[in-house]
Amino acid sequence: MNFRYIMGGLALLGVVGIATAQETVVKIGHSGPLSGSQSFSGKDNENGARLAIEELNAKPITVGGKKVKFELMSEDDQADPKAGVTVAQKLIDSGVKFVVGPYNSGVAIPASRVYNDAGVIVATVASNPKITHQGYKNLFRVNASDTQLGSKMALYAAKELKLKTVAVIDDRTAFGQGVAEEFVKQAKLSGMQVVGHEFTTDKSTDFTSILTNLKSKKPEAIFFGGYAPQGAPMARQMKQLGINAKLLGGDTICTVEMGKIGGDAVGDNVLCSQGGAILDKAANGPAFKAKYKKRFNHDADVYAASFYDATMLFAQAMQKSNSVDPVKVGPEIAKMAYQGVAGNYAFDANGDMKQSPVTIFTFKNGQPVALTSY
Repeated sequence: MNFRYIMGGLALLGVVGIATAQETVVKIGHSGPLSGSQSFSGKDNENGARLAIEELNAKPITVGGKKVKFELMSEDDQADPKAGVTVAQKLIDSGVKFVVGPYNSGVAIPASRVYNDAGVIVATVASNPKITHQGYKNLFRVNASDTQLGSKMALYAAKELKLKTVAVIDDRTAFGQGVAEEFVKQAKLSGMQVVGHEFTTDKSTDFTSILTNLKSKKPEAIFFGGYAPQGAPMARQMKQLGINAKLLGGDTICTVEMGKIGGDAVGDNVLCSQGGAILDKAANGPAFKAKYKKRFNHDADVYAASFYDATMLFAQAMQKSNSVDPVKVGPEIAKMAYQGVAGNYAFDANGDMKQSPVTIFTFKNGQPVALTSY
């Protein structure tokens, strides 16, 4: 009796061993701000990757004759460059070879060096142009760059809003400064006068002094290079000071959080540019939004679809290269074309998307509402 029980147990262990031998575990790392004022964005991005992994594991896919089981390893980089480098090393030490993120340009620039040295493939939405000009072959941007976000917001302001005078505020982060510089460059080319340029930080909440200074210069719009936790109180303070100028910005203020914090100060007076086409008009956009809401019980925010796409892009490149080795997967990503939810992914020599549409949004009832894509 005992003998048969033991033999049965050994046989069962043998089956488990065979199953494990026929399965490859691939860890997908996520680096983003999961705490602090930008945590809403970090969690949204993480959820996009998580949704993709859950779908991939439900199929599952096969690479090199083995089923692949994906595991998400998500770390909080606090939107801080030093923390981002620590996170990068932690993910590498944990055996991660594929990373989605970082979200912030200031984090992505130093962290990308660490990932590159370890042979890790990175897909980021961080938009500073410098990120993809470092010569790292396994670094891909799955979004528009500041060049596109800032310049197209300026083009819209000049051509559609017919503005003649604008002012600029940037938070001195790699993202904020980068997108503001691109806005200024295109604004001047489009014939607009930049009547003032002020500076703040990504921790500030009181903008009374710099707004009062700009009010005297009577700009028709103020472009803010920064994030929603600062953009929303800025909008409230503009209203309190009687500044009737529109508030313009990049993708980081195109969020539900902007409307939530800003309240009735955030409406059609706020416009922002976001990478990607209008999700509701994309072929798989409505279906993605529905399954995201069903899974997480709230609406997808700015880049959930991009992080979902990046994870799916990794998986397809693994299938095409028939490998989970970054040495083989990286070149496949570089040459392939992938139809995702948020866009069509094909990359140039720097790792930037060959075509990355930008959508201009405004706000209605606290929600970002798409106006046009170009």
